[in-house]
Amino acid sequence: MLKYMAHRSLQILVTLFLYLALVFFLMQALPGDITTYYVLNPHFTPEQQEAIRRQLGLDQGLLGQFFTYLKNFFTGNLGVSFQERRPVWDIILERLPRTVVLFLTATLLSFYIGFLLGKIIAWKRGRLIEYMATLTGITFYTAFTPLLALILIWVFAFSLGWFPLNSFVDHDLWRQVPISSNTVFNYMIVNMVLLALWLVAAHYMMRALRPRLRPLGYLVALALSLGASALWWKETGLGYLAWDIAWHMVLPVLTVTLISFGGTMLLMRDSMLETVREDYVLAARAKGLPERVVRDKHAARTALLPVMTSFVLSIGFVFNGGIITETLFSWPGIGLTLLTSVQGNDYPLAVGAFVFTGVFALIAHLVADILYAYLDPRIQYE
Repeated sequence: MLKYMAHRSLQILVTLFLYLALVFFLMQALPGDITTYYVLNPHFTPEQQEAIRRQLGLDQGLLGQFFTYLKNFFTGNLGVSFQERRPVWDIILERLPRTVVLFLTATLLSFYIGFLLGKIIAWKRGRLIEYMATLTGITFYTAFTPLLALILIWVFAFSLGWFPLNSFVDHDLWRQVPISSNTVFNYMIVNMVLLALWLVAAHYMMRALRPRLRPLGYLVALALSLGASALWWKETGLGYLAWDIAWHMVLPVLTVTLISFGGTMLLMRDSMLETVREDYVLAARAKGLPERVVRDKHAARTALLPVMTSFVLSIGFVFNGGIITETLFSWPGIGLTLLTSVQGNDYPLAVGAFVFTGVFALIAHLVADILYAYLDPRIQYE
């Protein structure tokens, strides 16, 4: 395993180098010159413009610029945004959590719903539930994302008024608040991480209970965690601000979930249909085990392998964000940042965002390969 991980890590480093080179030369191929921002400024003399070119490294040849770009990347120097006059790294750290929370929530929901529906319709093949679930999943999976988002906005935000139209927060609500929305959002992330850790710990503690008492134990653990979280938000007086941010997330999360769950459901269904024909599943049925145990403990666990691979790869691309979704809902994350930086010829911010998201996509591929060995003991790496 260690030899395999070293081999895959070396492959990822080579791929990363090629990716960095591709991003650099693609940005160089874009029309225009970043010095035009300064040339058009009448306050800069030709000498000052030349000094700026040297400061940005534009007086070097293309190869020299490329090696400077590589050195800056591996030393953590992503440059300064032309539009916002701030370090690119600070902008990414500010907007990355918004994208991660939004799309990670939608990804978890879509994969969980798709996993449950996939194993059920495969186990009940030929029944009405299979046709209804398959038709619904394919309909949303093939839907045009902007059209679906606009329909949800028009129905639930504009016509019914249940949800806010766009943006990250209600600006009227936050105008007199002495705390920034980023701070409250970071508190929400910490709260969600603590809740997740507690639920994972509770899951392992529930193994000590009898099978009949476990559902009650899960409900008690969930009620305690939610109660403690609600009490903390009430004591801090920031609960209504956190609720405002969460309420603005509903429609974007719903859009991504509806579009994504169908692919996971169909993948789980096909994998489950292949697994139920295996000898060990037939043996489990011959032993007289309950259908639910055969389905969940024997068939679904092995059928989960391709779904888990797809899930891990999706997590890697979560950091990229959805440009269409974030733009339509005015969600200030990495996706919207990529769009505005390219439109505004903000090269440092565009390159930094592209490179940052590519690194996580490569890491996700490595994690998916390693997970295969732990989820299925039949797989061995030489």
